[in-house]
Amino acid sequence: MTTVCFYKADGFYYGFEEQGHTGFAESGEDILCAALSSMTMLIINAIEVTYDSRVDYSIDDKTTNIRLIAKSALPKYEADERKQYAISGLIQAYFYQLMDLIEDYYEYLDVREIEKEI
Repeated sequence: MTTVCFYKADGFYYGFEEQGHTGFAESGEDILCAALSSMTMLIINAIEVTYDSRVDYSIDDKTTNIRLIAKSALPKYEADERKQYAISGLIQAYFYQLMDLIEDYYEYLDVREIEKEI
């Protein structure tokens, strides 16, 4: 099972941590794991390239653990409100996308959110 824990501060999404392999299928054949990886890379690329902002992330291929923190999603780190809302909104959209996926893949995916200051 893959567990994804989203981080929020004052209602703004600013990061997440994914742990574990979904177990939906064998490695290399797992469409759910591939979807999660693809969406995660979309978020990293959008923040870095589209929004020209720093995103701190780590990806451990052996354990499939991924950690992403985008401080620019928080008002105290980003002066441009539009950029801050766009980055936080992108991470929040990933949260809602995963909540939709849970409806069909509840045995393989767990999604949580926590308030956590950085």
